[in-house]
Amino acid sequence: MDGLRVLELGTPGKLRTLLTDLTLSGKKTATAGLLDVDYHAEGEELEHVGEHLILVDDAGANAAEIEVTGVELTPFAEVTWEFAQSEGEGYVSIEDWRDSHRRYWSSAEGYEVEDTTTVVCLWFRIVSQSGHRSSAAT
Repeated sequence: MDGLRVLELGTPGKLRTLLTDLTLSGKKTATAGLLDVDYHAEGEELEHVGEHLILVDDAGANAAEIEVTGVELTPFAEVTWEFAQSEGEGYVSIEDWRDSHRRYWSSAEGYEVEDTTTVVCLWFRIVSQSGHRSSAAT
């Protein structure tokens, strides 16, 4: 979209709307993906620091342009509490984050996560928002 790769958060529907809104509000500054499922299986290249992406909302419309500020490949069991908090979804502990993500990847992707499964930890910042959102983020 507009010559940039697209970032879709979560699954379509309520979850994507929630995650997009958290991002636009500035609460969500990171997201996690699975190297095998979200990259290798889809033939998708990893994002890189400085890359700009278009965040799309549940309708597939441009919600914001974001810039990747960090990319880290880490085993699932070694994802840090700092990263979990950056996802902005209200996790109360790293165990809560792990339980939630295991359930998500199992139900949404049909993928059972092991402690050694490689997670792509992606940090980002909003560069600009499209005009159709009322949330203000910096």
